[in-house]
Amino acid sequence: MMRSEYRSFGSCAALLIVSTVISSCAKQQPSVQRKETQESIPVKLVSASETKVQRTTSQPATVHPYYQAEIRAKVSGYVGEIKADIGDVVEAGETLAIINVPEMRKQREIIEARITRFVSEEARAQAGVALAEAHVRSAEAKLAQAKSEMSRADASLAAMEAEFNRTQDLVQRQSLESRVLDEVRKKRDSERANKEATASAIHSADADVAVAQAQLTSAQADLKADQAETDIARRQLEEIDVLIDYSTLKAPFNGIVTQRHVDPGDLVRETSEVGSGKPLFVISQMETVRVHIPVPEVDAALVRRGDTVTLRFPSFPAEEPMTASVTRLAGVLDPSTRTMLVEAEVQNTDRKLIPGMFGEASISLSTKIAATILPARAVRFSESGDAYVYIVEEDSTVSISPVKTGLDDGHSIEILAGLSPGQQVIDAHLKRFTDGEKVVPLSR
Repeated sequence: MMRSEYRSFGSCAALLIVSTVISSCAKQQPSVQRKETQESIPVKLVSASETKVQRTTSQPATVHPYYQAEIRAKVSGYVGEIKADIGDVVEAGETLAIINVPEMRKQREIIEARITRFVSEEARAQAGVALAEAHVRSAEAKLAQAKSEMSRADASLAAMEAEFNRTQDLVQRQSLESRVLDEVRKKRDSERANKEATASAIHSADADVAVAQAQLTSAQADLKADQAETDIARRQLEEIDVLIDYSTLKAPFNGIVTQRHVDPGDLVRETSEVGSGKPLFVISQMETVRVHIPVPEVDAALVRRGDTVTLRFPSFPAEEPMTASVTRLAGVLDPSTRTMLVEAEVQNTDRKLIPGMFGEASISLSTKIAATILPARAVRFSESGDAYVYIVEEDSTVSISPVKTGLDDGHSIEILAGLSPGQQVIDAHLKRFTDGEKVVPLSR
């Protein structure tokens, strides 16, 4: 009886053990299935592609007048009249103020009197030149007369030489008396003396001509000196007139008076250097304004003349953005800010844009660059805002790679670093993956 009960108890215990093992196996089986399911999650892949993209750079912008001039005094004096005030629209050449300069006007009168004296001296020198020229002509006439007399003396002497020779021959033949030869000899000697006197007269006339010419040269030099003195005085008069003209302050171009720092009766001094105290007036041309945009070094090399600029100003939040074009580039980087100045011109006939106004400028860079692009849905962001992607390796394992993003248009995102063109990443998926996790790519 006891043995049979023992057998029955053993059978029950064995049955309980088998039942426990089966139950345990049944509980372990779903876990294995779940692990196998996790290792074989199907995912859709997308490839990073390299394409040419047009970048846009958004930077702060500041409005500047097209031209701005500081009007300063070129002469010293007291302000007599003020013709323009702040806000006045002025045209080029319009009078802004008049400075009284009585000392300069007296100096001008002195120079005018000096010119009158120099003109008189010039006239006297001119008369001296005319007199010297007359002396030259007289001396030359006397020289010509002496030379003419020399020709006559030569002819007379030649005739007397011939007469003497003929008479001498006749006397030797005893056809004439010897006293006749003596008479002819005296006449010949007289003609010789006359020729010598005429030669002396020629030398004297030559000397007189030289003296007269020297006097003429001296008179001409005196005339030139007087003319130079007159010319110098006239240049001095022109100079004083220019300085007197500076006493009338004028607008250099069409614009608006934006500053005035002078009142009637103020003593102003010559301050031609910019920065030496406040200017008397500031004139700004605002029919067209310049918008200055500092572009950082990373985008500076890509900006081109003619690129489209979209301007937004906080002062006009309800208005459509303004559109302009890049007009000019500085071409160099400011060493203190590492930015390049880009300038755009904007028409401002209604003077809505005020110099100094701040805004935002977006430049659409015409220079396209090669970039690695991914669909925006394939890029994840951590709680701290860092971007990353799930790269699928050749063995279908997941690798989490942090990436640096660039241009984002809402559909595609530029990948600046962390991913190479051609690499495949997991497309949009609700699951968070871990490094080394196995997936089943649906497409490659």
